[in-house]
Amino acid sequence: MNRISEHPILRSYDKGALVEFTYDGKTLRGCEGEPIAMALRANGVMIHRYTTKNHEPRGMFCAIGRCTDCVMIVNGRPNVRTCVTALTEGMIIQTQNGVQAMGEA
Repeated sequence: MNRISEHPILRSYDKGALVEFTYDGKTLRGCEGEPIAMALRANGVMIHRYTTKNHEPRGMFCAIGRCTDCVMIVNGRPNVRTCVTALTEGMIIQTQNGVQAMGEA
């Protein structure tokens, strides 16, 4: 199982109801209240953004909100640290390219 059961900063948490969210146009499921990065990992998503200069993939690294490797666009807002942001029903999450969603100029 790919789901993280305890987080170094958030500690363990009560798993919420199973909710649906959108990731790059695909509908996925996760537990309400778990960090977005956890829900993505449980669905096999490891790349959260690409660097602007070299287009190198980045994903969850520190898992405590200190680095910026896990930032994504969440509900239209770029640079959201997904390792410490709670998942809610209907979120729209996009892979980030620099400060834009993938595919945007």
